[in-house]
Amino acid sequence: FENGTDSCQFILTSNNQTFLYFAYGSNLLKERLQLKNPSATVYCVARLKDYKLVFGNSKGLASDRWHGGVATIEDSPGDEVWGVVWRMSISDLESLDNQENVMLGAYRPVELSVKTKGQDISCRTYIMNSCVYARPSPQYLQVIVMGAEQNGLPKEYQEKLRAIKTNMYDGLLPMMTDESEEASD
Repeated sequence: FENGTDSCQFILTSNNQTFLYFAYGSNLLKERLQLKNPSATVYCVARLKDYKLVFGNSKGLASDRWHGGVATIEDSPGDEVWGVVWRMSISDLESLDNQENVMLGAYRPVELSVKTKGQDISCRTYIMNSCVYARPSPQYLQVIVMGAEQNGLPKEYQEKLRAIKTNMYDGLLPMMTDESEEASD
């Protein structure tokens, strides 16, 4: 396989000190993921078949961080979700689980198979528990769109992301720090 984000390299690790993580939401944006997970490096772009991207809140509890619904995936035969596979150090696993509020029961980690050029690879990803649908804030959706652009997700999929209706929240978000503003330059 070629190097680059459009295809995956098959890499054997003798010591299993890394894992693959499929990001489809705000962690598409490198600057966002690397804030608390410095080992994350792009492995490839991939497609998750028979799932769709939806937005909501676990048990209906709105996110103070994002002021709206946040991304999750759900079974949907015939649909697909595009995302980025990140290679990460096992030392960042606890940090990633914390970011996804696993201990609080908001999300659960799962192993899913994603498709890339010519191969299927198994990755860790997260699915929201007890999702109550809610529209995302424009700011949260912007982070996802920026990550999709940054990693060269298919243009049609980027357009689909841009077309998602938001909740029109226009206040400031605690997450919109200098790091995310730099990412949009």
